[in-house]
Amino acid sequence: MAALLLTVLLAAPVLLVASDPVHDSNNGTVPLVLWHGMGDSCCNPLSMGAFKKMMEQEIPGIYVLSLMIGKDVVQDMENGFFLDVNSQVSMVCSQLAQDPKLQGGYNAMGFSQGAQFLRAVAQRCPSPPMRKLISVGGQHQGVYGLPRCPGESSHICDMIREALNHGAYSDLVQKHLVQAQYWHDPLNDDLYKTHSLFLADINQERVVNETYRKNLQQLEKFVMVKFLQDTVVDPVDTEWFGFLKSGQAKETETLQESVLYKEDRLGLAAMDKAQKLVFLSTDGDHLQFTTEWFNSNLLPFLR
Repeated sequence: MAALLLTVLLAAPVLLVASDPVHDSNNGTVPLVLWHGMGDSCCNPLSMGAFKKMMEQEIPGIYVLSLMIGKDVVQDMENGFFLDVNSQVSMVCSQLAQDPKLQGGYNAMGFSQGAQFLRAVAQRCPSPPMRKLISVGGQHQGVYGLPRCPGESSHICDMIREALNHGAYSDLVQKHLVQAQYWHDPLNDDLYKTHSLFLADINQERVVNETYRKNLQQLEKFVMVKFLQDTVVDPVDTEWFGFLKSGQAKETETLQESVLYKEDRLGLAAMDKAQKLVFLSTDGDHLQFTTEWFNSNLLPFLR
């Protein structure tokens, strides 16, 4: 992710003078929580660290929390590959609940896998309340392929591919490999629903948890950004909650065509009807967007 965010970060001076400060109903700024993607860390000066500083300059007085999963940035990066996602979400829920600056509510922005992890926070941990969720290239229906792994850890990516190919739903791989927990094999639907430790749960694939459904609908807006030239996420439709049709691996279906939507198992149909879902796209590779696009399309949701 470090290299992938450079497009917007290098143009930051333009962004910093382009819009007005963001305020909440109490005439104060709304806090912003960030969760980085695979291969990145909370405070990488070339990616999330720079993005945090940019937001702080753009919105004077804002409190920006860039989540660190672990005791330091090295552990944070490693945990993005190897720490059980459910444990990560629990850690974040505890951190947010104990942060006095977030108790009035906050907006959240997740990059790549950090986006679906933040959605799990919204579903499982409604206090403090998440107001708006901005998913930047998030894989909400999982992935079925890893065409290109971001970051500077190619040896780790090779290991991940091998593990996924040999048994994404084995207990060992599920428990110790983050990407396996949102691996979604359309050719083995029953296997996925039975053994997926994270994604099948938050997507209500086994049973409908009414608490998840109720909590997600508390969002004011759920914004999903798709990268039309994405070479990291497969299929790219997952960034808009679409996916491959069950039983084959060629044809895709939109969110609106899915059982998840038609049965409204997650409340997304109700949110769509209430105009809470926003589908945005940009003609770039994974997490690559211009300052102008960011300023025009994402900043308005933070006002």
